[in-house]
Amino acid sequence: MEREYGLGRMRTDLLIIWTAAGKREMPAGTQRVVIECKLLHGSLEATLQAGISQTRAYMERAGAEEGHLVIFDRSKGASWDQKTYRREEQSNGKRITVWGA
Repeated sequence: MEREYGLGRMRTDLLIIWTAAGKREMPAGTQRVVIECKLLHGSLEATLQAGISQTRAYMERAGAEEGHLVIFDRSKGASWDQKTYRREEQSNGKRITVWGA
């Protein structure tokens, strides 16, 4: 597990790499997952657009098959029901799961 993993000039918050069962050689037996964390600033749509683009770029650079974007909403007036969600997004053929927290 790598945190603040440098991918070119940009950094992803978390890159998880593990070896598939019975496969010890890299990279053929590995799975890579990018997890990017964002604070909600301004509108949700603007945060989503920037975060999805950034997550997709990290996935491409890391060779990751899976990407997750976690958006933390620190708004005092919003309920947990409003803040928490899960949705699937697509960006240039990459599937990214977006989590609200």
